[in-house]
Amino acid sequence: MRRRSLPFAASLLLAVAACGPAEVVVTIEIDIDSPDGEGMISHALSDVEVQLIPFDRDAVFDSMATAYGTPEPPIPEELVTARGEVRVAQEEWQQSQTRWNTIRDTLQKLNSTMEEYTRGEARYVALFREWTDFDGELQGVTRQMDRSFDRFNELQQGTIRSSDSIRILRENWADEAFSGVGEVVKLKVSEAGLDAVADTTDATGVARTHLKVKPGDYWVVARYEEAYTELYWNVRITVEGGEPTQVRLTRENATERIKL
Repeated sequence: MRRRSLPFAASLLLAVAACGPAEVVVTIEIDIDSPDGEGMISHALSDVEVQLIPFDRDAVFDSMATAYGTPEPPIPEELVTARGEVRVAQEEWQQSQTRWNTIRDTLQKLNSTMEEYTRGEARYVALFREWTDFDGELQGVTRQMDRSFDRFNELQQGTIRSSDSIRILRENWADEAFSGVGEVVKLKVSEAGLDAVADTTDATGVARTHLKVKPGDYWVVARYEEAYTELYWNVRITVEGGEPTQVRLTRENATERIKL
């Protein structure tokens, strides 16, 4: 059983107490690079499972790992470094792609504008010179894009086998170390005397429909996979009656973990 992708057991979906539930509203947004290449924009994360659990799941896993006795196989530093190089190479390739697309679109617009003039007109000559400059740059960017892709592909292929090997080792370790986690979780929920529920964020990055629980202390758990890492949230909150408890999950309050 994988520690990082533990399914939310159906047995944990307890009935809400008759005294009336309190509502929790969870919003998940992260900053990402702007598509136009300038600055950052806020991006809502949809279809992300959000769990509301009345105990600290990390403490449970840490305790079970300690009791198991055999340490989790570590990710070798050289693999971490190599994957970082792959990530940088991919970003360089994507940047050259973005520039190539921008230049191509500019050339197409210049072509369309030049059609409005005859070749002897001054405006046409100025546009043609501009077109020539961009066309020359396009050839250089094309070569750069091809080189950066070759480097990215070479580095990526070099890490695939190592990543697969260490991932299998860690998954096998987790299957043994956390083999009884289902029973432990049931016991922790029973001891808390509170509800355990789950929901999924909508297109606006909000989960709220099924996040209704009895007042008390909870942990908001969610994770989101990116290309080379995953963002993991395990945020403690106190739910009270009255107005909905608002929780905002961002890159800033997440733990970023390497994804093999």
